[in-house]
Amino acid sequence: MFNHIKEDISIVFDRDPAARTHFEILTTYPGVHALILHRFSHWLWTHRLYWLGRALSHFGRWITGIEIHPGATIGRRVFIDHGMGVVIGETAIIGDDCTLYHGVTLGGTSWNKGKRHPTLESGVVIGAGAKVLGPITIGKNAKIGSNAVVVKDVPEGATAVGIPARILEEEKAKQRQDAAQKMGFNAYAVGNDENDPMIKAINSLLDHAHKQEAQIAELKTQLAKLSDAETDSNVGEAFAKKPE
Repeated sequence: MFNHIKEDISIVFDRDPAARTHFEILTTYPGVHALILHRFSHWLWTHRLYWLGRALSHFGRWITGIEIHPGATIGRRVFIDHGMGVVIGETAIIGDDCTLYHGVTLGGTSWNKGKRHPTLESGVVIGAGAKVLGPITIGKNAKIGSNAVVVKDVPEGATAVGIPARILEEEKAKQRQDAAQKMGFNAYAVGNDENDPMIKAINSLLDHAHKQEAQIAELKTQLAKLSDAETDSNVGEAFAKKPE
């Protein structure tokens, strides 16, 4: 358990450029505090100390604004950024290397006992305000856009956005992600909500940037061909000159 806590602290440097020192993370990051308290409350829960587990979980909710049921299973190197308003239900399962932003809900849609909350496989990123509801599975390395409402399984590597969530064209999403990274911009989670003018504007800019890169690459190829042709012509003229 203590090794997991060390990883929870260290992984912040990889996913938050604002992080500076271990001391700062340990003392000022509510997502880290919530995970540390959950590691202990989950241990109490699995050892049938249910009230103590719930009490510690409730204390964590009070000081961090993040509610994690002690019965939830959380893997290694999970990062909850900002965290305010995050709710994770009892039967939720979060795999290794997942990232959750503020306002995320991993909730249930049934009052029946048993598995009723989502399962996130490793590497999943869930954008701010997204709701993932029911005993569904979010595949490995999938991304959920901000404010999306997901009620169906999301396949591995896919990007889901909207209300209700739908799967984006994978090639278009990859092009936009590549363009965003080259520009030094990486949104909390990719969005494509056609009703949101800001998201439409950002995606239009990313599409335009990708198109320009393709055009510049084509121009470079043509210039290289012209340069080679000019060099060949100069060499030919040199050999063609007759000695005086």
